[in-house]
Amino acid sequence: MAEGSKDQGCAGATDPEEDSPNVIVYRKIEDIVMRIQDEKAGGVAIRTVKSFLSKIPSVVSGADIVQWLMKNLTIEDAAEAIHLGSLVAAQGYLFPISDHVLTLKDDGTLYRFQSPYFWPSNCWEPENTDYAIYLCKRTMQNKARLELADYEAENLARLQRAFARKWEFIFMQAEAQVKIDRKKDKAERKILDSQERAFWDVHRPVPGCVNTTEMDIRKCRRERNPHRVKKSVYGVPDDSQSQPSPAHIPSQPTKKPTKEDVQKEITFLNVQLDRHCMKVSKVADSLMGYTEQFMEYDPFVSVTEPSNPWISDDTSFWDLEASRDPSQQRVKKWGFSLEEALKDPVGRDQFLKFLESEFSSENLRFWLAVQELKRRPLQEVASRAQEIWQEFLAEGAPSSINLDSHSYERTSQNLKDPGRYSFEDAQEHIFKLMKSDSYARFLRSNIYQDLLLARKKGKSLTGKRLTGLMQSS
Repeated sequence: MAEGSKDQGCAGATDPEEDSPNVIVYRKIEDIVMRIQDEKAGGVAIRTVKSFLSKIPSVVSGADIVQWLMKNLTIEDAAEAIHLGSLVAAQGYLFPISDHVLTLKDDGTLYRFQSPYFWPSNCWEPENTDYAIYLCKRTMQNKARLELADYEAENLARLQRAFARKWEFIFMQAEAQVKIDRKKDKAERKILDSQERAFWDVHRPVPGCVNTTEMDIRKCRRERNPHRVKKSVYGVPDDSQSQPSPAHIPSQPTKKPTKEDVQKEITFLNVQLDRHCMKVSKVADSLMGYTEQFMEYDPFVSVTEPSNPWISDDTSFWDLEASRDPSQQRVKKWGFSLEEALKDPVGRDQFLKFLESEFSSENLRFWLAVQELKRRPLQEVASRAQEIWQEFLAEGAPSSINLDSHSYERTSQNLKDPGRYSFEDAQEHIFKLMKSDSYARFLRSNIYQDLLLARKKGKSLTGKRLTGLMQSS
């Protein structure tokens, strides 16, 4: 491990920020980690492992760590020791050398301990600019050993767009760090690269993994200085980070607030007043209403006719659901929402028939064309996107649709590089138009009401017919 890292680690460990709500937990974990690394006091032996073509320095196996935890912490169950070790790994104190997922396995998987400089007790809050420098630096180093994972490549592209104006500065920072790293010993550089990668696996975890650096509101309220200056890993400030709101900045007793300060506070409070809030009781009522509405359509809660295909060999229920002659339940479901009506092929056809009677079928035909575009093979997407534009959006289009200027401009920009989701804004606008206007009239129309009444009257007759068919078969 580098002497510089050791010095930094000591400096960070001797002067911690004691206002962190997790500081007690960190101290206990660090005590365990230091005992594991202390070979003279019975810790785990840190060794260099020979692989096929190279050597892997400063590693231990997962099985050795589990055995040490069971022996020294009086843990009888191996599963409990693995769970404790995984919690320590999730905080970034130890990490697998060949995996981004920070868990402990009771096998020969090789692990390495994190440098004290990167311990979470140092209250790191790395900026997005730090992460951009790290990812940019990875692209300049050994491709085979430090190649970006898919999610990291996506993050790099996103950050490059966000920091387009200062990307040259970020690139220069990464380039300078790469030059310094190349002067170090190969084994030392390999250790430092893995430790830096593990640090970012904690603060920018793999999608699907828990971010252990996030704190709930109760822990945040226990911080002594919640608006302290964030610590940057590479010393680069991030201008994009949001500043604390004027209403929550503690006022200085010796400084009188200026007119600009008051205006900022008023603006912030007005934004807070305009925020859409909903009571928990209303959310619960909405959830209960949704559950009660769809309860009769759940075959595991309600009785299905003629039989439940999930617990029997009779598939008549599925045949009825796929038939062009919808049951009363299916017709009734179209009235729940426009989404439900469009999910059912028969409901979609009936809604299209109604729109044709009102000479506004182009809206639904456009929406269906965009849905079909999303399922097209990639090589056909560009040509089909141009066809949709010419049919519905181009000047003098045969089936012109009514779009607002914002959606039209966004769509025309997207078609310069057409893709499956180029019409997303236009499709959303048209869907809202149909939902607020045409769909409500469809539910009141004779087409829907007659079909609903006919299904209701024919329900008992259909049930008898099904019973007769089953008996004859």
